[in-house]
Amino acid sequence: MYKIAVVGDRESIFGFSAIGMDIYPAYEEEDVKKIIPKLIEDNYAIIYITENVSIKAKKYLEKLQENKIPAIVTIPSNTGNLHYGEKRIKDMVQKAVGIEINFKESNN
Repeated sequence: MYKIAVVGDRESIFGFSAIGMDIYPAYEEEDVKKIIPKLIEDNYAIIYITENVSIKAKKYLEKLQENKIPAIVTIPSNTGNLHYGEKRIKDMVQKAVGIEINFKESNN
């Protein structure tokens, strides 16, 4: 059975444990390089990773993008949205289907 994990700074990911997701604190690229292979080995199908950590581990995560599983999805941290996750999704979709997508800007 596949599982879902959330990787990032403790303050941003702590709440995900309340809804049954496994959390893995990480702050630097080296943390990600230690955690992700274990998650793949343990059959995690979806790994959410906070933007601030995803940016630090960008090159490493790009190498993993070739695999269908796990899906690595970048999410905002508790400090706000950097729009990096949206850009990654846009790039992945454009690469997969050859169509550019546009996200609506929010003025919140």
